[in-house]
Formats: sequence, structure tokens, C-alpha cells
Amino acid sequence: MSAEITVKEKLKALYDLQTVVSEIDKIKTLRGELPLEVQDLEDDIAGLQTRIDNIQAEIKDNEAEIAKRKVEMDNSKTLIEKYKEQQENVRNNREFDFLSKEVEFQGLEIELSEKRIKEAQLAIRVKTEELQTAAELLDERNKDLESKKSELEEIVSETKSDEENLRERAKEIETRIEPRLLTAFKRIRKSARNGLAVVSVQRDACSGCFNKIPPQRQMDIRMGKKIIVCEYCGRIMIDPEMSIED
Repeated sequence: MSAEITVKEKLKALYDLQTVVSEIDKIKTLRGELPLEVQDLEDDIAGLQTRIDNIQAEIKDNEAEIAKRKVEMDNSKTLIEKYKEQQENVRNNREFDFLSKEVEFQGLEIELSEKRIKEAQLAIRVKTEELQTAAELLDERNKDLESKKSELEEIVSETKSDEENLRERAKEIETRIEPRLLTAFKRIRKSARNGLAVVSVQRDACSGCFNKIPPQRQMDIRMGKKIIVCEYCGRIMIDPEMSIED
């Protein structure tokens, strides 16, 4: 920054920057919570899709279990027929008893497979209901997202040009402010609830925090010979007349 720039000019540049960024804030306020709502819906949809994929995988696993158990049952039935045929040609009781145990074992295998098939079928029914519920919820979320996105895009479209122009204007003003002051401005603005880092004296009080400003301090602010901040809220103070100057 040039040494020729006066404190008043610095204050005017800060005020101009505050005016521009406040207009940008208004545009963001107009968008409201829509960007966050869109992000939340996108996260919900991603989570639901993962849940649906998992349920579908579980259904396929159960279907594969049923198919496997049916094959095992057929094999057991074939073995039972084979063992019964062999029983007709045994030479002694020992062979007959051995084949009987094999028949009994395969019968138990069939019962076990039938049990596993019923369990898998029940799991498929439960998972199918879960899948339907999740799919309906996903459809609702997608419709909500489409609506919110459309609303946001409309607002962005209406304000995009204005916001771009304001941001370019803000960048131009920032070049007229020394780095130390610009850093202070951004720090104060970030901590201020309403985004105001530069405020004026209104009715003998700070228009940022509404605390009374002593007469001598008001005089110093009007003189504009040094940067003065509110002792209560830390905002940069300017003469109210500055806000109506060209």
C-alpha cells in the first residue's frame, strides 16, 4: 500500500468491502439451507442404495443356499435308493446294519437340508419386505432431491451473475486494503454473528453490539485519523457519514 493513502481512505475501502460482502451474504441467505439439504439428501440416498445392494446380496446368498440344499437332497435320495437296493443282496446282518445306518444318515441329511431351505425361504421373505421398504424410501428421497436441486438451481441461476460481479468487486477492493487490515477484517467478520466487521455509530452506540460509545471516542471516530475498534465487540468503527459518501 502507498503511504499517501489516508486512514479515512482505508476506512472507506473497508466500508466498501463490507457493503459488497454483505450483499453476497444476502444471496447466501436467499439460498438458505438448501445446499445443506441437498447434501444431506444425497448422503441419505447413497446410504439407502448401499443398504439395498446389501439386502439384494443377502437374498441372492439365500437363493444360492436353497439351490445347494436341493442338490444335496437329490443326492441323498439317490444314495438312499442305492443303499436299499444293496440291502436286498447283502450276505450278512452286519452289511445290512451298515447300509441301514447309511440310509438313516442320508435321511437326516435330507431333514437338515429341508430345515435350511425353510430358514432361507423365511429370510428371503423378510429381506424382500425390507427391500421393498428401502426402495420406496429411496424413491421418495430421489423425488425430494430432484425438487430441492431444482429449487436451488433456480435460485443460483437468478443470482449467479450478481454474485460473480460482487465477488469480482470484492477482489478489486481488497487490493486497496493493506494485508494486515484485510486479515483483521476477515477475522472479525468470521467471528461476528451477522458477518459485520465494519459498523458505524448510531444513537451514540455501536451499531454492531449496541453498547454506548463515549463522546470523546465518537469524536475520534468522526475525525478518522486512526483505526478504532469497539472496545466491546471488536468491530471496526466508522463515522456514519461515510456510509452516504460516494
